[in-house]
Amino acid sequence: MKKAKRVLFVCIGNSCRSQMAEAFARAYGRDVIKPSSAGVYPATIIAPDTKRAMAEKNLDLKGQHPKNVDEMELSKFDLIVDMSGGYLEGLKKTPVEVWDVPDPIALDYDEHCKVRDRIELLVKQLIRELGAGKPFARVFSIGL
Repeated sequence: MKKAKRVLFVCIGNSCRSQMAEAFARAYGRDVIKPSSAGVYPATIIAPDTKRAMAEKNLDLKGQHPKNVDEMELSKFDLIVDMSGGYLEGLKKTPVEVWDVPDPIALDYDEHCKVRDRIELLVKQLIRELGAGKPFARVFSIGL
């Protein structure tokens, strides 16, 4: 059996996007992915709309909380998924995949859910690729 890849999902506040990605990865990809999440400028809480949107998918964010990317040992990850707008593209050792996903923190709830659904699809795609043994590119982007 292949070893699960350690993946760090990063966004600005670790309050919405990266928390969603971590939860979806835990729910759908346990056998291929060991997810974590962090923020470039972490918030103090997970956004209430994020909790509500994830609850609609039967995913509880209990036990998750915002963390600072500076506290993470980035070299221990096999891949970093950057949704922060490119703050991490300059890393030299760990491959970075950039997801161009809007920050839903100030969006209305319906738009927040559209971002959630996009992240769910991207996480599922990543899980399929990791499960197939796809090699990481140095840096690549997936737009909306």
